[in-house]
Amino acid sequence: MTNVKFSTLELATVVKGDNLAGAMARTVQSAQASEKYGFERIWLAEHHNMEYIASSATSLLIQHIASNTERIRVGSGGIMLPNHAPLVIAEQFGTLETLFPGRVEIGLGRAPGTDQQTAMALRRNNLNTSFYFKDDVQALQQYLSSGNQTAKVRAFPGEGLEIPLWILGSSTDSAYLAAELGLPYAFAAHFAPAMLSQAIEIYRANFKPSEQLEKPYVLICANIVPAETNEEAQLLSTSLFNMFCGIITNRRAPLSPPTSEPIYAGIPEIEQAVQSMISCTFMGDTPTLVRDLQKFIDQHQPDEIMTTNYIFDNQKRLDAFRLTADIFKQINHQ
Repeated sequence: MTNVKFSTLELATVVKGDNLAGAMARTVQSAQASEKYGFERIWLAEHHNMEYIASSATSLLIQHIASNTERIRVGSGGIMLPNHAPLVIAEQFGTLETLFPGRVEIGLGRAPGTDQQTAMALRRNNLNTSFYFKDDVQALQQYLSSGNQTAKVRAFPGEGLEIPLWILGSSTDSAYLAAELGLPYAFAAHFAPAMLSQAIEIYRANFKPSEQLEKPYVLICANIVPAETNEEAQLLSTSLFNMFCGIITNRRAPLSPPTSEPIYAGIPEIEQAVQSMISCTFMGDTPTLVRDLQKFIDQHQPDEIMTTNYIFDNQKRLDAFRLTADIFKQINHQ
């Protein structure tokens, strides 16, 4: 019997006609729906200098989500650690764990989550911080451990809380690091699926058990667009496809209503680029998604699938959490 956990990734995306406050309110609704329907966790992603994404102050938004839910695990997917001093992250998430015991976790990424110029502003013109990612992860682990009591620099709150850490990635570099440190590994197949199989294979082959984790744990993030019919799912998916078009062409816009066909239809270069980003995107009615996701699970053997939700209509978006939960329950009981 399959036993795949399912969870949610949120970027607090602004929809057309709304604003940043509305994006945050929708994110709370996502968390509450995820909790209601049995999702394992909800993660918030750190992005900067993006007009239509409201998750730049990631730890603050995580606190807001945790305050408006009761049980679901909350965390980062991820904190872009080169943008921050590890001590600051230890203190911020130590505070969160103190406020919400047993519910907080930290997914860590190496990328800046923004453009080069903004990364320079975040890092005070020191772009070399990404080269010290492993060192920073280990420093964060040390600040959060009970073994840091004799150090001259300590994190309060934070020390001794042993908050679970994850390594995020979209390439093989992160797979090697997650394996070396014995940490769970989350792969961003929702926008960068090309190296998924290779990265998972590297992670599993090189994994070293740690105090946090005895055996490899793989989470794959994928786009899932469920609906009552295949035709409706295809239509709803155009909001996601058009958003990717905006990323590729650097013409970012709020999440927009579905269109009868993608706005880039007939432009081969963009069609090809978007297609390469969405090969881990699943859309359809419940039977279709049960079939397609089961095939995907059989191929990659993930322990967990994290889903995105870029559906424009708010009621259909909330319905999608219910449909997604039902899909995984069917998969896990086949």
